[in-house]
Amino acid sequence: MNCIIVDDEPLAREAIHILVEKTFNLNLLQTFNGAESAGMFLKNNPNTVDLVFLDIQMPGTNGIEFSNSIPKETLVIFTTAFSEFAADSYEVDAVDYLIKPVRLERFQKAVEKARSYSELIKIKNDPPNIETATDDYLFVKAERKMFKLYFKNILFIQGLKDYVIIHTENQKIITAVSIKAIQGQLPKDSFVRVSKSYIVNSKCIDSLDNNTIYIGMNEIPIGNIYRDYFFNEFVTKKILGK
Repeated sequence: MNCIIVDDEPLAREAIHILVEKTFNLNLLQTFNGAESAGMFLKNNPNTVDLVFLDIQMPGTNGIEFSNSIPKETLVIFTTAFSEFAADSYEVDAVDYLIKPVRLERFQKAVEKARSYSELIKIKNDPPNIETATDDYLFVKAERKMFKLYFKNILFIQGLKDYVIIHTENQKIITAVSIKAIQGQLPKDSFVRVSKSYIVNSKCIDSLDNNTIYIGMNEIPIGNIYRDYFFNEFVTKKILGK
């Protein structure tokens, strides 16, 4: 995968550069100290960059704002020194976020996630389609096939660019449909939107804190604008039964 680094701090750029060099099959094209120069590079080199490592707090255009102008084909992993900005990164289409200083193992896990999603997105699907759901399951069209998915087996759903990725224990299914459209087909008593990018099956939640939901090895951030509803209306009344 071809990548670029966008960060206003020279030491932070160098730290990510070192991690890139230690990661198999990841090619660094260039580094940038701000969104403006990075945006010009993306404009002048279309279809070249697969992945952007993007700092959130930068002078001028910040990372969240800049991410909205990045081409749909290019994936984003946010980097930040402030954990409180992590949830903000999932209010846009981001693959992952990394808290500085970034550990190599955590960095490579994020890159592997991006690589997996990139391969899925490149699959040529038939025109997107979600069949009307029954009480127990729905059919999703992907990879020229119809997949029967029982609601009880869906762990969570991630929206990424113009696709959704449906996660079960045994597979990931990607289809070209909006997260809003698939949300309308899910049982409202068990599935809840927790950020712009994520819907979770509450019956599969293993643990949670104020900012994160844990399902197996997956960490799912709770978006700021969804937090009050999730805790006050969903966790308190439906999960805790109060």
